[in-house]
Amino acid sequence: MTFDENIKKAEAIIAQLEASEAISMDEYQRLAAEATALLKACKEELAQTNI
Repeated sequence: MTFDENIKKAEAIIAQLEASEAISMDEYQRLAAEATALLKACKEELAQTNI
């Protein structure tokens, strides 16, 4: 996935986590881990650009 796709997906997951009160702990943890991995990939890509 591209940087922009990763950011958009992470933002969507974060919005889902913030909006959902009826989410199970297992689903919360799965989504949080996915968002964390997406943001880590973005951070690594930014580090490679030497900005």
